[in-house]
Amino acid sequence: MNKTLKILAAEEHVDNGEPNVLQLANDADPLAIEVCLDDVERIDLDFPKFTDGRAYSQAYLLRRRLGFKGDIRATGDVLIDQLVQMQRTGFSSAVLKEGVDATAAQRQFDRFAAYYQGDAVDTAPLFTRA
Repeated sequence: MNKTLKILAAEEHVDNGEPNVLQLANDADPLAIEVCLDDVERIDLDFPKFTDGRAYSQAYLLRRRLGFKGDIRATGDVLIDQLVQMQRTGFSSAVLKEGVDATAAQRQFDRFAAYYQGDAVDTAPLFTRA
């Protein structure tokens, strides 16, 4: 059962300019952010097309190198096929593209329940985990 990545339908995501939410452009370098991340609750990373994976790298850098503990949300052209990789690279929530059924998303996590290597969230390899 997926307990880490929160999956939202398109109509559930409201962008009302919340003060503690940072929207990072798809081509921005997370290491060059001039905002104090301690004051940020959520960072929205955009997938302008499902084939553009720069947001995966941004999420990984935010989690591993910058130690961001808040919500990293995937927005834009987000498909069910991408959710497992999003979770592994550090995303904590994802807004599915309009028209995509959120209830079908759990099947992806059921298919890929564990990995041998570590990732952005669980850095230890599978054989060392209790």
